[in-house]
Amino acid sequence: MTRKIPPQSFGSLRVRTPLCLPGQRIGVMGGTFNPPHDGHRIAAEAALKRLNLDQIWWLITPGNPLKSQDGLSSLEGRMKLVRVFASGPRMKITSFERELGTRYTAGTLSFLKRRYPAVRFVWIMGADNLASFHRWQHWRDIARTMPIAVVDRPGWRQAALSSPAAQALKRYRLPESEAASLAEEKPPVWLLLTIRLSGLSSTALRNAAPLPKRGTT
Repeated sequence: MTRKIPPQSFGSLRVRTPLCLPGQRIGVMGGTFNPPHDGHRIAAEAALKRLNLDQIWWLITPGNPLKSQDGLSSLEGRMKLVRVFASGPRMKITSFERELGTRYTAGTLSFLKRRYPAVRFVWIMGADNLASFHRWQHWRDIARTMPIAVVDRPGWRQAALSSPAAQALKRYRLPESEAASLAEEKPPVWLLLTIRLSGLSSTALRNAAPLPKRGTT
């Protein structure tokens, strides 16, 4: 039996998102970005072009429920750093999850679909996230909410494609050649997007040069 996604503040005017218009194709790329790096930029720019999107929303989350919050920089500090990589008028930086009051992707995506039913959203995540997708809260509901573009990452392709979630959703996978029309497809639907790979990772960067902890800038 499928559990319902808990209701969020769908009508609350205090939840402010970037401007979007009916019919637009918008990629939502969520994460803590602690810190952001060139690999994130490469993924965002490739998704924008290959998926034929009008915008990419860099959704900076308050924290990852599956990871320790130790060493997590302040939300404001991470947003400032993201601005270095999210350049161009079609790259939007947002942290509306804080006002929405959820840290879970299922609630966030459900909110977006209810508030903007005429916008064609695509959820963008890395191959490393697909590898652990079956551990996410209401992951099957996420797959039914909007199309998913899985961006390849160094060393993660095999683990991602053999993961429980990828196997469960195998029949809904599209060939990469159909990336440009992914936003038009009815979920559940997903594909793996091959991009120029970057060996950078937020974990490695934190270990090399730790960021200020939460509450500092």
